[in-house]
Amino acid sequence: MSSESSGRDIQIKNVWKVFGNTSKEALDAIQNQKISKTDALEKYNSVIGVSDVSFDVKSGEIFCVMGLSGSGKSTLVRHINRLLEPTSGQILVDGQDIMQLNKKDLQEFRNKKIGMVFQNFALMPHRSVIDNIAMPLEIRGINKNQRYEQANKILNIVELQGWGNKYAHELSGGMQQRVGLARALAADPEVLLMDEPFSALDPLIRRQLQIEFINLSKQMKKTTVFITHDLDEAVKVGHRIAIMRDGMVIQIGTPEEIVMNPSDGYVADFVKGISRLKVVEAKTIMKPKELFEKENGPIPENSIEMKENDLLTKLIEKSVKNNAPIIIKNNHGKMLGVISQKDLLRSVVEGHDE
Repeated sequence: MSSESSGRDIQIKNVWKVFGNTSKEALDAIQNQKISKTDALEKYNSVIGVSDVSFDVKSGEIFCVMGLSGSGKSTLVRHINRLLEPTSGQILVDGQDIMQLNKKDLQEFRNKKIGMVFQNFALMPHRSVIDNIAMPLEIRGINKNQRYEQANKILNIVELQGWGNKYAHELSGGMQQRVGLARALAADPEVLLMDEPFSALDPLIRRQLQIEFINLSKQMKKTTVFITHDLDEAVKVGHRIAIMRDGMVIQIGTPEEIVMNPSDGYVADFVKGISRLKVVEAKTIMKPKELFEKENGPIPENSIEMKENDLLTKLIEKSVKNNAPIIIKNNHGKMLGVISQKDLLRSVVEGHDE
């Protein structure tokens, strides 16, 4: 696998998915008559799965889509590789409109550009681990020696050396999910679609795989759409998060933006249990030098210096150890602001008070 391999950008534009035999008529009534979800079900026997969703995923980004069961997140991700056809809207991968692909081109697109990891592992029980991993390459027509060579490289990356000749029933759940991830990576796809990949695992194994996936992503730089119902997981794994409800995207932002500035009561309820310690950055809670000195007097000489992107947990550790305020600087050494110990405490208890 090339170390230069990387992901591609994805654009979701005004995507709707309405389930039912009269989905087109229902969509027309939803858009033009503004009928409700209940009316669509009663009048057209149609269910709104995805409602006018638009967002961009940057090349190499891990973009988490999260929401409760029935929010539309898994339905949405299946549109990116056209396992589901949208009722309306556009989906572009690296500028290519995948809705325009014919059957043959769509098959090639799925085989070469998209890798998907499912919640239930979806391994072939009659195939060995190495054959499961090599399956996408076999479909592509690559000879046995080449595909085994590639599969063995991936086997090492997901730390399953020596397990290639085993079968799925001989592996633990965490190991089976590693095989599922390895299979998705074997064909060197540009985009990874991950639908609640770790949710069936025990908490300890889940946390371990989350960390391994984060490290793997830094190495491989695949554009990833990661579906989860767990905000802790989204905050840990994602560069940005989209929160869905009733088929709609309610808010998109970095973990810090969503935790510190939820867009409505629904998102606020979601995030209230999240610890800010590993989300909030120094630049969010610092105050200008003038305001700090107005409230606290001159900056003490024993003040410590830290970076604008340092997280709250690190800030507190340094502040407690030195019993002093913190001067925040950018990467070029320019002073940006100051954080008092009182501000640190407030940010933990209340969050950022605008």
